[in-house]
Amino acid sequence: PYRVTHHPGRETLADWTPDGKLMFYTAAFNRSRRIPRLYTVDPAGGLPQALPIPYGTKASLAADGRTLAYTPSNRDERSWKRYRGGMASDIWLFDLVEHTSRRATDWEGTDTEPMWHGGKLYYLSDAGPAHRRNVWVFDPASGRRQQITSFEDFDVRYAAIGPGDAGQGEIVLQNRDALYLLDLGTRKLREVNVRIPGARPTLRRRHVDASKFIYSWALSPSAKRAVVSARGDVWTLPREHGSPRNLTRSGGVAERRPEWSPDGKWIAFFSDASGEYELTLVPADGRGESRTLARGKATFYTSVTWAPDSKKLLVVDKAGALLLVTIEDGKFVEIDRDPQARTPSVSWSPDSRWIAYDRQGEGLTNASIWIYDVENRTRHQVTSATFNDSTPTFDRKGKYLFFASSRHFSPLYGELDTTFLYAGTEMLFVVPLKADQASPFAPKSDEEKADEGKEDKETAKKDAVKSAKKSKKNKQKGKSDGEEKKGGKDEKKIEVAIDFDGFERRAVALPVDPGVFGRLAVNDKGHLIYVRRGVRGSGHKPAIMIFDLEDDKREEKVVSKGAGGFDISADGKSLLVMRAGAAFIQKAAAKSDKEAKKVVTAGMDMWIDPRQEWPQIFNDAWRFERDYFYDPHMHGVDWSAMRERYGAMVADCVTRDDLSFVIRELIAELNVGHAYYFGGDSGIRSPRLRAGLLGADFELHQGAYRIAHIIEAAAWDVDGRGPLSQPGVDVAEGDYLLAVNGEPLDPSVDPWVPLIGKIGRAVTLTVSSKPTIDEDAREVVVEPIDLGEEMNLRYREWVEHNRAYVERKSGGRIGYIHVPSTGIGGQNELVRGFYSQLREDALIIDDRWNSGGQIPTRFIELLNRPRTNYWALRDGEDWVWPPDSHDGPKAMLINGLAGSGGDAFPWYFRQAGLGKLIGTRTWGGLVGISGNPPLIDGAAVTVPRFAFYEKDGTWGVEGHGVDPDIEVIDDPALMVDGGDPQLDRAIAELLEELERKPPRPVKRPPYPDRRGMGIPPADR
Repeated sequence: PYRVTHHPGRETLADWTPDGKLMFYTAAFNRSRRIPRLYTVDPAGGLPQALPIPYGTKASLAADGRTLAYTPSNRDERSWKRYRGGMASDIWLFDLVEHTSRRATDWEGTDTEPMWHGGKLYYLSDAGPAHRRNVWVFDPASGRRQQITSFEDFDVRYAAIGPGDAGQGEIVLQNRDALYLLDLGTRKLREVNVRIPGARPTLRRRHVDASKFIYSWALSPSAKRAVVSARGDVWTLPREHGSPRNLTRSGGVAERRPEWSPDGKWIAFFSDASGEYELTLVPADGRGESRTLARGKATFYTSVTWAPDSKKLLVVDKAGALLLVTIEDGKFVEIDRDPQARTPSVSWSPDSRWIAYDRQGEGLTNASIWIYDVENRTRHQVTSATFNDSTPTFDRKGKYLFFASSRHFSPLYGELDTTFLYAGTEMLFVVPLKADQASPFAPKSDEEKADEGKEDKETAKKDAVKSAKKSKKNKQKGKSDGEEKKGGKDEKKIEVAIDFDGFERRAVALPVDPGVFGRLAVNDKGHLIYVRRGVRGSGHKPAIMIFDLEDDKREEKVVSKGAGGFDISADGKSLLVMRAGAAFIQKAAAKSDKEAKKVVTAGMDMWIDPRQEWPQIFNDAWRFERDYFYDPHMHGVDWSAMRERYGAMVADCVTRDDLSFVIRELIAELNVGHAYYFGGDSGIRSPRLRAGLLGADFELHQGAYRIAHIIEAAAWDVDGRGPLSQPGVDVAEGDYLLAVNGEPLDPSVDPWVPLIGKIGRAVTLTVSSKPTIDEDAREVVVEPIDLGEEMNLRYREWVEHNRAYVERKSGGRIGYIHVPSTGIGGQNELVRGFYSQLREDALIIDDRWNSGGQIPTRFIELLNRPRTNYWALRDGEDWVWPPDSHDGPKAMLINGLAGSGGDAFPWYFRQAGLGKLIGTRTWGGLVGISGNPPLIDGAAVTVPRFAFYEKDGTWGVEGHGVDPDIEVIDDPALMVDGGDPQLDRAIAELLEELERKPPRPVKRPPYPDRRGMGIPPADR
């Protein structure tokens, strides 16, 4: 085999053409990965040639060489069965000679994988009664469509057509985990019995480095070791000396979120060895039997927190239930439940009697601090929820409770507009637990004290000697960090008392700057340690800080820069800190980074058996959907039956990709958007050198590669300049690229071969106005860019082309703004386009190919700011108010490749009455996702956890999309020469609206005459 194409973009083979070329599709030469196009290339190599259609994926060219059957978009690998939204693919027929087109299928579901044979078009469709993809046939002459196969439980996948042994034609296809041959003459199916001899190395036990799959970290009581879950097992890792230790070695089982007991005896974690996750305890030294504390409820758990006495734990499940577990009897008692199913921050009092936690209020109100009395089984709300209060933390002496609260109000004002926002609103507070306990910041007064009696001094001296002897006896021997001390010296018993009356009135703000805070903890000296995060979008890195209540300077100090989280040892002396992609153990003190010890992860080698691991991964994916999916009824799908149906295929998986396929098919049964699956450890690592790009398109001319087009955006757009557009680079369209670093280009292969491995490196290009290297050739030095950067250039050029086109066609009356997403990038594009075209009479908002992101309510707020008044000035132009308002008509373009936030944007646009929606129906995916745990080999399955419904109490958008007010289909025949019928229709609609309702500027009234009493009636 040999490589045909070398462009760094992903290319997918579609078919062979009748004249022996390869036909493939790729988005690599377009402005977005959401816009693929069809190309052909000689199998011997050379420059790919685009077919004259704007976009396309699955395709087949008829034997006449001119009738192309294709789908404009492709969602065949999407994990969404029975889909009928705006991205559902139809098959189009395009005449490559006459440039005419017609739609061959119009089923509202999926029609895909067209295949020509004998003048008939075969394809896959879920239009049948079972709504499973089956083989259908379309007769172009009669327009008749007919279903051929009738699979009912699984979809037909990966169909390919061939001539058959007698020319009758046959299709090979996959259904479930079997291959079939469909004879097109008899229309009979037969299963193909495939036997592949060999050792199947992908099923062998193999070594993996578990340090690449660490899921969670925690610190041992004396900080000699850390405990982690990695690749499904529980490990302890030394601070400095010794080696990693796998405590569980449980193949085919997932063990998650281990936590060390304060007395050092036990490690608690959640294990699915029983088939469901249960709380499990193992001896910390790895010797002895484990113990399972079974709740008896199938669910997922998100955290476990030991009590200081090591006799109790607080467990939180995925529904926000706080569960108190006593080690002695193993019973689970629900003490509270968060109304928003959050995982609260939890803190035990030092005497293990009280549990402080933050709890969201009912009705989406603010969170407040609560305290649970374990002894009396009562709970107390101690802050009022006037503000968002969070992360309560007891000090170690039982005197104070610390917490964070969002109650600092200092607005930030926009420089482009009149918007204000509140960021960095959190403050830190401390509350004396007893009413008679003074504030830590109470005024001090130096007073003389009577001298201690001689007897008291002698007693204190004896106690100190005893303590020192006891401490020496308890010291560890040897240089290994392998043994965690069980228990420590006897501490003076602390009994914590809390006066609940007037609790919040005793809260005192710490004298540190407000901001955004993470975890709080108190070290052995009583100092507060906390994470200070940067305000979202500021780019500021987090840091771990420390504050000493008794320090007269009253200033916070840095513990560790660049660290966004930590764990603290039970004795409060040490921290486990994550920074720069590694874990460190260091003192719980200021400026302790220099003495930090990097946790030893070298040697975390383990054997994994795919036949054991893969069923667990499958079951976890199934359970995550069961436990987190927004609808407990699973959209009416028998989820247990789906586990049986698809679980039976796991035993037949031979590669990790096979397992991924099965999981995707499983979650696709939910018939919902945003149900995705990513990643997984196949054990195969294939480093790939990618070609650098020059921001240009090439053509083969006179035996050499000529620069047909240099991609450029607007003159002001510094983000729209590629390597050949930089100042001083003497290259123009029409020049020939003849050599790279002195290596002549070979016209028999594509021009990217000599640029492989050159991304970001200075290379010397030999260019000329002639196709040969001679005395007129010149050399320029540039730095090639990567694929993402070149696609951004193409995007910026396309936006500027559309803006200029709209301006020209409308006589300068209409502005054009494309919004590629509802994330930060799309927000920036909206703002950039809006403020630069604010005074146009009308605006076109282009939502097509919008990939989503955030819920775009602020986008609508920006577009919907009403003009309220004007301000008259003596000199200069009068002010419009608000200055960032647009008063004219608007229209929005939509299509099936706009989804998620790209669905919400036009839905909100219509609800706000901002204008007409023009184009085709959007994707239809407004059941959203948020975080959920990874699978043990690093793969991820997303779970749709919140679903959109309308004010009338009906589900909306999901699975259908947002319908246009004016449907305009992208007919490829109208787009051969770069036409855009949807954009043209929007221009026409807005011009017509401006004609019917022309803008009427408000004239400034005559200056008032105020010589008399009061003001004229007209001005009142």
